[in-house]
Amino acid sequence: MPENLFDLSGNVALVTGANSGLGFGFARGLARAGSDIVIWGRRADKNAEAAETLRGYGVRVFTDCVDVSDEAAIVAGFGRALEAMGRVDTVVANAGIATQVPFTDMDIARYRKLIDVNLDGAVFTLREGARHMKARAEAGDPGGSLIVCGSGSIFQGVPTMAHYGIAKGALNALAKALAAELGPIGVRCNVIAPGFIETEMTFADPEQGRMIAEMVSARTPLGRAGKPADLEGAVVYLASDMSAYHTGDTLVVDGGKMSAN
Repeated sequence: MPENLFDLSGNVALVTGANSGLGFGFARGLARAGSDIVIWGRRADKNAEAAETLRGYGVRVFTDCVDVSDEAAIVAGFGRALEAMGRVDTVVANAGIATQVPFTDMDIARYRKLIDVNLDGAVFTLREGARHMKARAEAGDPGGSLIVCGSGSIFQGVPTMAHYGIAKGALNALAKALAAELGPIGVRCNVIAPGFIETEMTFADPEQGRMIAEMVSARTPLGRAGKPADLEGAVVYLASDMSAYHTGDTLVVDGGKMSAN
């Protein structure tokens, strides 16, 4: 049998917002490739449900209720993850919320609520991952992969979602900075930018979700909206040694929509 070039056996991946939607898709792909998983999510029942499914792939799973809008909670949560799993090799900063508000109606409360989760939550999660990987490198064990869940809003404006675009654009810039800063210790940082993916969040309003999915499908060369499973290959690649020379990049997974518009 040929060697599995994307085998993640022995890898430990921490995925934020991993109990549903895109985060669960990332976690499932990593688990299917053999990676042990740390699930961060705010609902214990959803964490347990996701963990049960992932353990079916024969991997270890540790769950924790961590609110990524709270820096202290992130620091404490990362400590618990290390205590439970021994190490973290991959961090996927995925947790996020999506709200809509015209820019002229933006107020500080709505702005901060989204930025606290989508931007600051990712920044401090990545910082804790980088600190751990730096300490390991100094002890003679270099390497690691930091992965950011981006968005097509990095490249294209989305009306009524300026605050969302701000967060994702800033994270795209951060990933490039981390690639430059952490590269000397073997730590890579990349962004996965999904197109429209059908999840609980994008279908919170079922009628609107169906309308957007139909519109996206009509403008996408592959003729459909995405599924969380469509992101599994990208995250496994970026977590694996097959991407050992790949850093500071943004992988667009959108069915070709951006190239056609």
